[in-house]
Amino acid sequence: MMHEDALNLSAAADLDDLLPGIVFAPIDLHFARFMVQLSGSDNPGLLLAAALLSRLGREGHTCLDLNEPLDALKEEDATIGAADLPSTHAWVSALQATPVVGAPGAFCPLILDEAGRLYLHRSFTNEDILARGLLRLNAQEKAFDRELFRAGLARLFPDKDPARKNACVIALSRSLCVITGGPGTGKTTLVARILALLLEQEPGLKIALAAPTGKAARRIEEAVRGGPGLPDHEAGVTGGIPWEASTIHRLLGMPRPRFSASHPLPHDVIVVDEGSMADLAIMSRLVQALKPSSRLILLGDKNQLASVAAGYVLGDICDAGSSHAYSDGLAALVESTTGCTVPAGGEPGMQDSLAELTTTYRFAEDSPIYRLSIEINEGNIPAVLEILRGSTGDELSSGKLPAPQELKDAAKDAVLRGYGPYLGAGDVGACLRLYDGFRILCPVREGPYGVGAMNRLAESILREAGLIDTSTLHYHGRPVLITENDYGLSLFNGDTGIILKDAAGDLRACFRDRDDAVRMISPMRLPGHETAWAMTVHKSQGSEYDRILFVMPQRDFPVLTRELVYTAVTRARTGMEIWADFGILALAVGRRTRRRSGLNSLLWKQGPASSGSSR
Repeated sequence: MMHEDALNLSAAADLDDLLPGIVFAPIDLHFARFMVQLSGSDNPGLLLAAALLSRLGREGHTCLDLNEPLDALKEEDATIGAADLPSTHAWVSALQATPVVGAPGAFCPLILDEAGRLYLHRSFTNEDILARGLLRLNAQEKAFDRELFRAGLARLFPDKDPARKNACVIALSRSLCVITGGPGTGKTTLVARILALLLEQEPGLKIALAAPTGKAARRIEEAVRGGPGLPDHEAGVTGGIPWEASTIHRLLGMPRPRFSASHPLPHDVIVVDEGSMADLAIMSRLVQALKPSSRLILLGDKNQLASVAAGYVLGDICDAGSSHAYSDGLAALVESTTGCTVPAGGEPGMQDSLAELTTTYRFAEDSPIYRLSIEINEGNIPAVLEILRGSTGDELSSGKLPAPQELKDAAKDAVLRGYGPYLGAGDVGACLRLYDGFRILCPVREGPYGVGAMNRLAESILREAGLIDTSTLHYHGRPVLITENDYGLSLFNGDTGIILKDAAGDLRACFRDRDDAVRMISPMRLPGHETAWAMTVHKSQGSEYDRILFVMPQRDFPVLTRELVYTAVTRARTGMEIWADFGILALAVGRRTRRRSGLNSLLWKQGPASSGSSR
């Protein structure tokens, strides 16, 4: 229990003494002491709160909930030091007494809201702006020609998939449409048809396609261009669907945004794919930059990993882990325009802008990868382990995690089969396509089973097989992963390419461009990058590969969560192999990502007791 009396801690004390066992980085301690110094008072409550807020911010949280201050910390820290904390009432009072903490609307470094959530001013502002913008879009209904819509729906959706038709109704009747679903549920194919329906209603619409990363932007480009089921050209709409997509940053004119509330984007419809990767700051900027009449269509898988930067935007919008009935008004509109019924009886709210796709078109229902992803998402550990123990086929197999000294021999066959084809291809375009046929994914970067070690291991295997020569940093066949945005070169964090020799024998960094064209640049001009035989699961988001080798670490890490395992499994198109200690895997599947945020409460009108998001 926390102290109910006044604070009895000294701000001059070391935080290691105040909260033994909770690890603070130097930046956390520096920030906390700076806040105390700036406040001009010796306030122990401020010291504690600022240090915890700084640490939580580094871990992706947007706020510190003073009602449950240690709940969001990693498990090994969560109960340590709890008895040394003040009561919520005493802590709030102590913070309110300092000049560096203000209420919403105040111009102070830290903001404390009515629910007891403490924010950096920037994080609070971003969250507030995003919540207001989404609520405005959610409440803004759009008129449309229902007879024209029914005709378009009959042409584009001859099947009777109610979820897809429901999404179409939401997209046409509201300014906000959020479509969530797992891989293979047809989100991007569906949005191409939605855009066709919108253009039939308003042929002059200006549409933009965007995504958090360059690779994700190219994927939605390809999906929309393919656009199976779009109306024939005589319908007069396909010309209005854009064939190019950009990152959200580039759409906004970053790094110094050209578009804002005072200078809004010119587009009438903005589609954002891979919404789970979008963080709080960039989504706040995007919503600010929308015209009052614009529509926002957000696509993503709410069960995937949250963004690398702070926030859990898509999960907060979808209220992940909960289900809500639609309002009677929307349910009636869906039935009258599509003939389909949806769960009704709810109060008007965010759920009226949400559509979830559950039918997969990539896997058969008895597919072991599909069944595994479903059970992981449900947190059903016995079922997950049963599937893995019984799967020895080409589509899914699992094995005991080899000892570090046995790892090279164990990985040899997978590495040679996975990367040999592209290293043996003579055509640059074929090399780039074949490279995406296989990937080694790791949850962590360091250690014998991390990205660094697996990259070195793959290099060693391929070098000994005579497929590569690693005597220089840049060598023929070296795969590279871009880690920094370079707007001049149009290379973005997450892009992958290969170092290859050109016709003259000179090394060039080769990347896939639009229409399967190849772009070549000097390796010396590359922005920040790393070798990419293996990559983290986080970096794989927005990508798919024919086959995956998923290598889990030998011990537990806080980063091992249900969402991470789910994301890794759903990167595979046709087959995957998992190497793991089943005890560690079970711990991961049983652990949900926990990110503190007030966005969910703001969007779903929950009280202080429900503040924050935990998955």
